[in-house]
Amino acid sequence: MSDSKDLERELSEMLTEGEYGSEEERREEERRKLSPKYEIRIQTTLDPIVEETLNYRKMAKEIDGRYDDYLKRTERVEKKPD
Repeated sequence: MSDSKDLERELSEMLTEGEYGSEEERREEERRKLSPKYEIRIQTTLDPIVEETLNYRKMAKEIDGRYDDYLKRTERVEKKPD
């Protein structure tokens, strides 16, 4: 019975480790897969976060002013009716 448990444990280790020999090699491969080779940046005239925030503020009142600082930094402050 112990032989079958040993075989099962070895098989389990092989399946979880895959083709990598050590934990360090596996982590290095994960890092390589995660980091992009190229980064593309597009400059836009409209900030989608600002636009969505302004749209939501038209529908409902915000409980906290969580996005006020962000709107001030982007120089797009909602005009409040007088």
